[in-house]
This record gives sequence, C-alpha cells and structure tokens, in this order.
Amino acid sequence: MAWKSRRRRNRRQRTSNPRLARQILASKAKFAFVEVKGEVPAPPIRPSWIDSAALAVQEGQIGGTSNRLYFGVFVVSEAVQDEAFLDDIIVPAADGYPLAATLFLPRGPKRHAVLINAATATPRKIYRGFAGYLARRGCAVLTYDYRGIGGSRPLDVVGYIRPKSLVGFKASMADWAALDVTATVAWMRERYHTLPLSYVGHSFGGQALGLLANNAEISRALLIASQAATWKLMASPERYRVYALMRGVGVPLTRVLGYAPGWSGIGEDLPRGVFQQWVGWVMSKRYLFTDPHLPGLSNFANYKGAMRALCMSDDPWATRPAVGLLCSGFTAIEPDIITITPADVGATKIGHFGFFRSEHRDTLWRGAAEWIQAAE
Repeated sequence: MAWKSRRRRNRRQRTSNPRLARQILASKAKFAFVEVKGEVPAPPIRPSWIDSAALAVQEGQIGGTSNRLYFGVFVVSEAVQDEAFLDDIIVPAADGYPLAATLFLPRGPKRHAVLINAATATPRKIYRGFAGYLARRGCAVLTYDYRGIGGSRPLDVVGYIRPKSLVGFKASMADWAALDVTATVAWMRERYHTLPLSYVGHSFGGQALGLLANNAEISRALLIASQAATWKLMASPERYRVYALMRGVGVPLTRVLGYAPGWSGIGEDLPRGVFQQWVGWVMSKRYLFTDPHLPGLSNFANYKGAMRALCMSDDPWATRPAVGLLCSGFTAIEPDIITITPADVGATKIGHFGFFRSEHRDTLWRGAAEWIQAAE
C-alpha cells in the first residue's frame, strides 16, 4: 500500500507548494497553446476550466478557486494571468457612490482604451475573460459593477463580507446610465485621454450608451446582444415566459420584499427601482423610447462614432427586430448590424451570454478585438 501513501503525499505537496502548482497548471495548459499569424498575435488558449469567463490574480500568485455558474458561463475567482496586469479599484460615480471596478492593463504599450458595460443583474466577473483577452492585445480595459450589483452592493455591518439587503436601496436603470456609466466613461477618458476610447455594451450596457450625456467622447461602440427589449419582440415562446416571470412573479415579489430577488430567475438581486423601471420598459411597445420620464433619451442623437451591433440568431431576447429598434435610436449614424449564427463560429449555441465564453476566443473575441482596434 506504499504507492497509495506516495499518491496522498504528492497531492499534499501539490496543494501546499504554490510554485509546484503553477508548474503543473502550465504543463496542463501546453496542449492548448496555438500560434496565430498576424500583426497582433492572439494570446494562447487556456483550458476551459481556467478561462471560461475568468481572469486571474497578478503574476506569481495562485490560490484556491471558487467557481460559480452565471447564465451558463463558469467564473473562476483566481487563476493564472501572465500576459496582463489587473487591479481591483473603486471608481466614484457622478454622485460619489463607490463603484467596484477592475482595471486590466497590458504588459506592453497601451494602444486603446475600452470600457465594458454589463447586462442587467450581471456582475462584472462575467466579462473577465474577454477583458483579459483585450488587455493582452494592448488595450487598457475597465469593467465595473452598477450600484447595487456585485461588488458595488453595500456590505452588511454584521457577518463576514455578507451583502446588505437591498430593501430601501435607491436606484433605477436611469441612475445606472446617468450616474454610473457616465462617470466611468469620464474616468476612462480622463485617464487615457491620448488613446481612442471604445465602448463595449452587453444588453443593457448597449442601451445605456444612448442615454449618456458624454457619449460623444466614445470613438467606437460594440453592442453585444443589446436590444430594445420589449417583450413582444422576443422570440416565442420565451416572450410569454418573460411576461409571466415579470408580471406574475417579479412584480408581486418586489412589492412584498422591497427588492427583486435573484432567485426568482433574473440573475442577481435588483434594487426595487431598477426592476420596476425595467418592467415598465419591457411592457412598453418601444421599450425605453416611450418612457416620458427619461430625459437622457435626447442624447441618442449625440452619438456620432462608429457602431457595430452583434445579434445572435439563437438569442431569444435580443432578436434582430429588437436590436434594430435599439439601433434606430442612434439617428446621427447608420449602425452596422451583424447577425451571427452558432454555425458561423463552429458552435452549437451562443444565446444572450455565450459571446463571453472562452471557446469563442479565436472567432467572436478575435473579430471584436480587431474591429475595436481599427480605431485610430
């Protein structure tokens, strides 16, 4: 039975010796390294259990991982990140509210600045893999959480880093755009004023672009599954499920609890004001365009930069008509709307969140990065 003892001893050594753990990790990843020709080489592909939607701590650090599944995308809290630096920071919103953010920087020269703006009820960790990919190609990238979401949610005074209840938390989707997104655009513009600034908007993140008073500061906007999400433009039968979920479940629960619980099927917990405004838009024929209490609507016409909107053919929420309706609000430009099928990238499905899976590194990610980096 000596061989069993040796195996147990080897396992203990691997977990207690960080350097050995890194060496083992590197050896496992070797099979996935590929060489891609081109002016800006693509970074090596990592195994999916490391890089599904994950970035890592700075070079030389490795620790235990904590995995969680968000919308079919595995997020790993710590992994190995050799080609880019990252730093968790706080970016003040326009009213001073502290927004949790992560800044990704390339080891070499910075050639572009990119701001990634999240979908509703989605924490910034979902975008780590894509942000790291862009950083390794020479971009300074910022991801962040809207107020009340992820790291931008207040912590309870009792317990260990337990999030505080959102009961009584004041926020709306209009606040996210006017106070949070506007401030992060200004922060990136001030910090990287010599670089072209690109805007990546996922779902609500793309909708928010039109509401920003400072959207003229942005050179290029890549919208990913961003749409005017009125329920009638969703694919059937998903439209009826969404209608029932919001009206029959979400609205009563939010009224009783004082916030919209994530376990009801919406993702993360949402502040009451955010959910109520979201429901109002979804139930309206033209989504946010018919909201009489949304002064930021006039800013849609101010955006004059390049725009590409990616529509996934199997996305039941951001259908081509819904993407087209959102893009129609940008009256000063002619957005380039591209429909992508799973077969186009050798996949079985993409959906609303699948773009950010690392399996699309050499297809969707690479194409997006090349378009972003075409900015002068």
